[in-house]
Amino acid sequence: MTIAALARCARIRWRVDRREWFRSLIVAFPRELSRNQPCDASILHCFPYWDCSAAFPCRRRPIHQSPFIQRTLTTSYGAIVPTVLITSGEHYGAVLNLDFDYGTYLEELQRHGLNHTRTFSGAYREVPSSFGITDNPLAPKPMRYACPWARSDEPGYYDGGNKFDLTKWDPHFFRRLHDFLRQAQERGVVVELNLFCPFYKEELWEACPMNARNNVNGVGDCPRTEVYTLKHPSLLEVQTALVEKLVTELRDYDNLYYEVCNEPYFGGVTVEWQHHIVDTIVDVETRLGVRHLISMNIANGRAKVEAPHPEVSIFNFHYCVPPDVVAMNYDLNRPIGENETGFRGRADVLYRTEAWDFMLAGGALFNNLDYSFTPAHPDGSLRQYDSPGGGSVELRQQLGVLKRFLESFDFLKMRPDSTVVHSTSPKLTSYALSQPGVAYAIYLHVPLPHKPERVEDHLQANRKVTVKLDLPAGDYRLQWIDPVTGRTRQEEKLQHPGGPRELPSPPIDNDVAIAIRRL
Repeated sequence: MTIAALARCARIRWRVDRREWFRSLIVAFPRELSRNQPCDASILHCFPYWDCSAAFPCRRRPIHQSPFIQRTLTTSYGAIVPTVLITSGEHYGAVLNLDFDYGTYLEELQRHGLNHTRTFSGAYREVPSSFGITDNPLAPKPMRYACPWARSDEPGYYDGGNKFDLTKWDPHFFRRLHDFLRQAQERGVVVELNLFCPFYKEELWEACPMNARNNVNGVGDCPRTEVYTLKHPSLLEVQTALVEKLVTELRDYDNLYYEVCNEPYFGGVTVEWQHHIVDTIVDVETRLGVRHLISMNIANGRAKVEAPHPEVSIFNFHYCVPPDVVAMNYDLNRPIGENETGFRGRADVLYRTEAWDFMLAGGALFNNLDYSFTPAHPDGSLRQYDSPGGGSVELRQQLGVLKRFLESFDFLKMRPDSTVVHSTSPKLTSYALSQPGVAYAIYLHVPLPHKPERVEDHLQANRKVTVKLDLPAGDYRLQWIDPVTGRTRQEEKLQHPGGPRELPSPPIDNDVAIAIRRL
């Protein structure tokens, strides 16, 4: 790939290039790389850049005008440390639910090295009966709902208290939102702020401040399936004003990107309306002189992205088992994320394997929806719940292992590789990233159905496997790593003449990661 033209840029330019890194955004601009040595034009691969190690004293760089998050931190050694976005986060109510202690929650993410969270803007909320979720963070108790709009003097809101005035802002909400972003920033956590969400059932529309029954402005007298369309100018004006307010308030945060709408493929959300929201974000940030990443949620499972908006940088999907959606949209040259999981059962192994598969298939971010976080258990300690998914402290530890494993490689130079694993005996599911001839990150696990009736019927403990790898000639160091603990099970040196070679594994329980590096 030729980057000379980028290096000659006198102003910030950007493009995406999976040839260098399947989830990288290549940005060229003048930057001082260390405290003492300036650089005329540095080529930085980023999606995004985060300092991964609190052990190094660092100073924060300003955000440059580009469509991408640039929270670039320089360590005392002058190094810029890239990372990936991996987390197991709460059900999106950290800000809008006044009973949720987000400080404790963010500390728990930081404790395991996790660096991402989703939160909803407050324009949408749920009710206690929604989706069978135990102590749902998105379903605040009466009078414990924090919303961007201020309450009026007129009683009559859905579950008590006064109706909302959609022309006035609630300063208490924005103070809470600012504090959440600041605390996340201090802990190295990237926030996905989800602006809107469709109304899956009538009861959710009945609880929304944009419903005419709940505001004093007479706005929102329409079916729930027309809320996120261009059919109702007064409602669109309220939505546009909310986006303008949020983007203006949050202009200085570099640990932030916006998602237009959660699951817009439900509830009548139109593409034209979504593009209007994208254009609004871009217009406001252009005036402010800042830019943040913008995400669109495309589908549950998989779909081919057609005619994407040019200002959308991330395409997020839900429930990506298997993760073939990454290869399906590889030609977009944009980051592909899985930012919601669930509906497979509660076993950690289901979501651990899902995370490893997605990331080693070439995914840019992974967010497990973790139901062990509730308002009563903001530390994620809830064990007994009936919610439609998983989540536990053990799973968070395991996802931290995945993040550290990826960060142990120069992954900016790696890309998905379907050829390095020639075969396995017994047959295992495999995904890999490689820098051919230099480094290989491989993950293997027992085959698992999407929604197993009894996951234990598919597990295999203390089992040895034979892996046939196809490697170029060279001397390598090979490590067999336990994805549960992060410990190296076995390490060996491999002198290889080139071509396929069978390697026996140490005893493994269900899954194993293999790290191969040229000596």
